[in-house]
Amino acid sequence: MLSVVAGRDERDATTADVAVPDYASHLTGDARGARIGVPRALFGEGLDAGVRASVEGAIGVFRDLGAEVVDVELPHAKYAIAVYYIIATAEASSNLARYDGVRYGFRAEEAPELRSMYRRTREEGFGAEVKRRIMLGTYVLSSGYYDAYYLKAQQVRALIKRDFAGALDSCDAILTPTSPTTAFRLGEKTDDPLAMYLNDIYTVTANLAGVPAVSVPCGLSGEGLPVALQLVARHWDEATMLRLADAYERAAPFDARPRVCATD
Repeated sequence: MLSVVAGRDERDATTADVAVPDYASHLTGDARGARIGVPRALFGEGLDAGVRASVEGAIGVFRDLGAEVVDVELPHAKYAIAVYYIIATAEASSNLARYDGVRYGFRAEEAPELRSMYRRTREEGFGAEVKRRIMLGTYVLSSGYYDAYYLKAQQVRALIKRDFAGALDSCDAILTPTSPTTAFRLGEKTDDPLAMYLNDIYTVTANLAGVPAVSVPCGLSGEGLPVALQLVARHWDEATMLRLADAYERAAPFDARPRVCATD
């Protein structure tokens, strides 16, 4: 599927004109000689003990496969959540402005006049989380706040991108947990969006840096919920990322991975 969707699409101006490798040919199960970078600063406060144990076990598997594990620094990654939710909400506010019920998409029924139709369409068509993001995004893009929030977030994003580029100069991929905790129940954190957003701490960094990342199951919690690791690679180097993910999955099939209790 990736081989089909990757590369240049003449009907999509946002696609890149780069060569598409044969990704499947890289799935050799071989991680020998690879350098795996581990940002130890991200393995501290807020990371569930069971998740940490599973990910550390996966790092050990890579060592056994012949990979070299090295420490890397991502000093601005700690700002990723704040930066991401400023930029993402600003983009949501801008992009979703077009859904007004006039041109396409959902339209509220029986609106007596145009302004009422606009209001009812957006009130009925968007859920609570979407509305929250539109409101936050409109705020950070508004006059008097653009420089303080959106512009500053873009500047820190540039620093995060630079951190990843520097770290990936010294290794083939960066390994982190995918999430600081195991899965929470559906709707459990709806009333606490900040706690819900904090679970994105590891994954949003790849989005901000614009680099490819893949999530691979690496164990089970004491409650039987899956724990996953994340591999992040250089720009346009999905082939190496997938090769390392495949090597790990072959060496540690999911049904044979240990169940780790949170108290371990």
